[in-house]
Amino acid sequence: YNSLAAMPLTQTLTGVDLGGMTLMPGVYFFASSAALTGTLTLNALGDPDARFVFKIASTLTTSTGSAVITINGADGRNVYWQIGSSATLANSTAFQGNIVAQASITLNTGATILNGRALARNGGVTMASNTVTR
Repeated sequence: YNSLAAMPLTQTLTGVDLGGMTLMPGVYFFASSAALTGTLTLNALGDPDARFVFKIASTLTTSTGSAVITINGADGRNVYWQIGSSATLANSTAFQGNIVAQASITLNTGATILNGRALARNGGVTMASNTVTR
């Protein structure tokens, strides 16, 4: 958590919905909360070791049926979501990467995490009919 928090920023995305975006490897910062409504595409540009880090000062919330997909060699194992508070994945969200939250993480019915983990430092991880694969 602290190592992720200390990484220098590539781009600030405060106030931008991640849905519909295609991002290249880098460290992305949100000064408050972050939202994903739709599909976020992570493009590794052919580098299987490409890393994507999302530093979110407050909360991460997804909408029902949203998704994180990887292309051109990107791997969910190299995607990190450093959350200053809590993360909530809505019903049927298809997520990728490692969620590392200061407080809690909630995976609503049918939400999945591919190639990742859900790690909460000071709270619980609540799951309802979910699949998490490493």
